[in-house]
Amino acid sequence: MAITGTQTCYRHPSRETRVNCSSCGRPICPDCMTPTPVGMRCPECSRQKTPVRTLRSTTSEPRVTVAIIIACVVAYLAEGGYGVNGASGSIVAHGALYGPAVQSGDVWRLVTSGFLHAGLLHIGFNMYLLWILGQMLEPALGSVRFGALYFTALLWGSFGALLVQPDAVTVGASGAIFGLMGAAAVEMRARGINPFQTNIGMLILLNLGLSFVFSNISVGGHIGGLVGGVLVGLVFHLAERRRLPALAYAGCLALSAVAVAGALAVA
Repeated sequence: MAITGTQTCYRHPSRETRVNCSSCGRPICPDCMTPTPVGMRCPECSRQKTPVRTLRSTTSEPRVTVAIIIACVVAYLAEGGYGVNGASGSIVAHGALYGPAVQSGDVWRLVTSGFLHAGLLHIGFNMYLLWILGQMLEPALGSVRFGALYFTALLWGSFGALLVQPDAVTVGASGAIFGLMGAAAVEMRARGINPFQTNIGMLILLNLGLSFVFSNISVGGHIGGLVGGVLVGLVFHLAERRRLPALAYAGCLALSAVAVAGALAVA
């Protein structure tokens, strides 16, 4: 996808755009864009035989999304506390994010904390958002890249949580879910769509607002996950523009390493 200065869509002369068809180079507005594995294409070029991917056009099932939801539900049941609020028990004690424990060598808590939840409302809300976002993103990205995005954002959420409150006990998939929202916003912005004029943008603003309104919510975890998701989205976009699929995975690996190093430094 080529990006140039201000110009107008070749089909809608009254609309300014900075996006060009990756095949023929003609300027296209959001209504004329069709995302493909090699960038945005105009309606004419998108009819060529190159496989076209849109957010909901593929037939692949969100297998990674389902697997993560199952893992979270199993972990929640194993916790043994089925009330509305609160998290306790041996699994929480050994798996929740807690700075001093991470500093002592329990590095696995950076990941396991994202599969534990503090009550029925907590896991119910998180799994609902994960299902909605996973159905949208996983078919578009592919299961492997979606999984890389999810776990990278999870680690950035843990980093953010420890950065703000290293002595707090933190559980929940919220950081990773914020990462999915951040990556979705980057994808929309790459298509010339303002994410804050869509449901994704409103979802980000609403959940960030709730993070500051209610107590016992990890603001650092939410913001950290969001930042991680945005960074992964930018890496994915760069890999697509340069037609280097391996760059996407290398970027996720590098970002994960930064998150882990940062978490250990602030724990």
